[in-house]
Amino acid sequence: MDLALADKCALVTGSHRGTGMIIAQRLAEEGAEVFVHGLQPGQAESAVAELGTGYPVTGDIATNAGANALAQQLNANVDILVNNYGTADPGTWLASDSADWLLAYEKNVLSAQRMIKHLLGPMRQRGWGRIINLGTIGSTRPNARSPAYYAAKGALATLTVSLAKEVAGSGVRVNLVSPGIILTPEVQAAYTERGRRKGWGSSWEEIEAMAAKDIPIRRITRREEVANLVAFLASPLADAIHGQNLKIDGGSLGVAS
Repeated sequence: MDLALADKCALVTGSHRGTGMIIAQRLAEEGAEVFVHGLQPGQAESAVAELGTGYPVTGDIATNAGANALAQQLNANVDILVNNYGTADPGTWLASDSADWLLAYEKNVLSAQRMIKHLLGPMRQRGWGRIINLGTIGSTRPNARSPAYYAAKGALATLTVSLAKEVAGSGVRVNLVSPGIILTPEVQAAYTERGRRKGWGSSWEEIEAMAAKDIPIRRITRREEVANLVAFLASPLADAIHGQNLKIDGGSLGVAS
């Protein structure tokens, strides 16, 4: 399927690693020009070298100064903003203080808001744009651990709905993608260690079957699957999808009691 992205320009925040890098790669495969973003000098350059494509840009968007610095490196024609950056810092209700909660908000909400503020105006003037925020199913069903993170991701979901109403009548579309657990190298390593300790098996296939026994599709969502969903939402083919929270969790929430 041709997603008609050959004449589009995208910024994927936090794309120097992890799922963000896979999203950047997928958009580039569809022909989009992609800004690959790192928070610290050298991160984006290394990612671009690994990907073999993209334009490196740098800025710590958890701060106003870093977001402003990043915006100055972009051209005025960013059509697609993927707010992928965010961090799930560890924390508990008793151990986390106000500074921890504020930092979670800076990283997971204001980082997105800052880039939206920089890029939304030109999108509206051109009459076309895509803003895709990366959330988590935990904003619907949070865990007791990392409460500041889940609260911030809940705010990001609310931000998405508000922004969708703000741009009503324009060619800008705004959506939230909410993954469940994603099979990153770190997740696989953690489950492999746990599985061998608990006797789940010696192969990854055996261990994943046990790790995902409560997931209806019986496996963990791949990063490439998240990237495919983001790429579709970024395309003109998704023009009727707006203001939605699209969950990609293997059906976990859909069948929950």
